[in-house]
Amino acid sequence: MVNHYYVYILDRDFGPLFIKFCSYFPYPAKLCLNGHEWLKRQLTQREVPFEPLDNGIRSSDDPARVQRIADTLDATKIDAVFRKWLRRLPHPFAPAHRAAGYRYQLSILQAEFALTQVLDRPLTGRCFFEEVIRENLDIGRPDQMQLIFNRRVTRRTPGGFRTRVLTEGVVPSLHVQYKRSKVKQYHKEGQALRTETTINDTYDFAIGRALKNLPALREIGFAANRRLLRVESLSHDCLIGDDQLHAVTSPVVVDHQRAAGLRFGDRRTHALMHALCLFALAPSGFRHREFRDRVAQLQARDPATYPSGAMTYDLRRLRLHGLIERVPHSHRYRITAAGARVAMFYARLYARALRPACSLQPEGSRRAQHAFNRLDAALAQFLEEVKLAA
Repeated sequence: MVNHYYVYILDRDFGPLFIKFCSYFPYPAKLCLNGHEWLKRQLTQREVPFEPLDNGIRSSDDPARVQRIADTLDATKIDAVFRKWLRRLPHPFAPAHRAAGYRYQLSILQAEFALTQVLDRPLTGRCFFEEVIRENLDIGRPDQMQLIFNRRVTRRTPGGFRTRVLTEGVVPSLHVQYKRSKVKQYHKEGQALRTETTINDTYDFAIGRALKNLPALREIGFAANRRLLRVESLSHDCLIGDDQLHAVTSPVVVDHQRAAGLRFGDRRTHALMHALCLFALAPSGFRHREFRDRVAQLQARDPATYPSGAMTYDLRRLRLHGLIERVPHSHRYRITAAGARVAMFYARLYARALRPACSLQPEGSRRAQHAFNRLDAALAQFLEEVKLAA
């Protein structure tokens, strides 16, 4: 017995798509289409020149217009193409059934939202992506995923949280999962960085499956793509200029308010920088109390022994140096773009280079000396790889 019938269609407006009909009651049907193929045909009909990239757009003379056209794809157009082909194709509901009120209603079984960033130097882009993968192997942890999807993750949250790196030939791809949804990132055809968020269950985000919910899902999917790229840019682009480093480590006067410098190597300063990294992507910022608790823990102190006045002093230093800013009409703070770069630079250089190097002890037996030399060579190679060599 045939369980399913597939009908493959080449539509004038949507390009290739298929409709699958089930052969037994209640005769469910499935529509599968690609928004990029729809966009290509719209551009062709409007005589907008473009260069395709598989199921995407590589380049165009008028990218702003291309984006405006892409934004017009909505639930109404998708439902219309489905009804159009139902009128032309044989399917289980005869005219008498349709007259009696038996109608297909589209819902969202799977939705994929992709962001493709075409690179002017693909080889450099691939090297960048491989470094991004190495730096973000913990991106699938619950604390990271709740920032990317802006959803709270608790012990009761279903699903496995993990990061997977898969390699097909020489092309690596990064996969992270949230409940029944996932984010995938890879180097597309050696020319672009592709970030895809696939939502397999709309109830993961407390949204119904009806097709009318597509705009809300689109907002979630594209926001997740942007947040993931934000996480990666913070971890990869962490170098700051000499002038900015000098400004941060020196006293500053802003509107007749003076603040001490944030000395590199000071334990209290590094606790502040590490804490800023923890709140770098918090959508609502942070409060005085929760930031004080984190800074105290990073200094191995009881929060009760870290006075509120000391925290106020430290927040004032961070604010006057431009590393944080106050959220308007609230008692919350958020980290600035410059603050994210400085905090990442301080935390990473101290934790991964200076502290390990200073802990090496060459004195002792020949075996210890040999081990020290090996560690010294490994550290030198590491600093060369991350572009931190003298």
